[in-house]
Amino acid sequence: MSENVTRSISGIIFITLLVFCTLFSEISFISLFSVFTLIAVYEFSKLINIDIKIAFILAVVCILLGVVFDVHNKTNDLMLCIATLFISISLLINLFKINSNSLFYNDNLGKYFQLLGYVIFPFILIMKLPFIFYGFTPQIVVGIFVLIWTNDTFAYIFGKNFGKHKLFERISPKKTIEGFIGGMIFCLIVSYILSIYFDFLTPLQWIFTGLTMSIMGTIGDLVESKYKRLAGVKDSGKIMPGHGGLLDRLDSIIFATPFLYFILFFIR
Repeated sequence: MSENVTRSISGIIFITLLVFCTLFSEISFISLFSVFTLIAVYEFSKLINIDIKIAFILAVVCILLGVVFDVHNKTNDLMLCIATLFISISLLINLFKINSNSLFYNDNLGKYFQLLGYVIFPFILIMKLPFIFYGFTPQIVVGIFVLIWTNDTFAYIFGKNFGKHKLFERISPKKTIEGFIGGMIFCLIVSYILSIYFDFLTPLQWIFTGLTMSIMGTIGDLVESKYKRLAGVKDSGKIMPGHGGLLDRLDSIIFATPFLYFILFFIR
């Protein structure tokens, strides 16, 4: 079986599982993303070399307190989002530092903070996102995945056919400015299309959502690329044949979601 066929099959299975579990019920959605969280925690722990058992304990405790037994207190959710953004912005600043060849925090305690802020808390915010509206609105999660997939697809197409100027060569040599712009344009187009079918956000709010997912999703991909470069690996894992690890597939969305959650918290 060729690599392209393997990649296509695993991608279709992943998308089908994600969309079905997200839309089927609240329980199936939370269960799936709880499993995603644990897989991502395992992969990230290997990347930055921390104790996997401790990482799993942190993840399980956070999922139980933040999702399973949570009463959706909006103030607590906002504080969780702000704490996540602190780590996200710190990673972003470190990403653009010239000659920066280290993680934001290099000591063990700092690495666990990164695990919380870069992996665990973002997944919890993804699980909280459908509840930011009235009741359970899982379509927002499907919507942001569609936007990320659109951005990635057209960034690749435009970059491959028209890319001449590197976006951030020292971290990701293949990304181009032309690809970034092409991905963003089509992401905004799809945002407007989504607003026609999903009216829990206005067209303008969907446009803001698309803009956030395009810009911050691209940065999220660069952040994970830096983690892999520092770890000396090509992929974060091997769970998805032809695609690599789960973090490789969700790096954009876990980085972008805290920023989106913060925006929607105030404009929903």
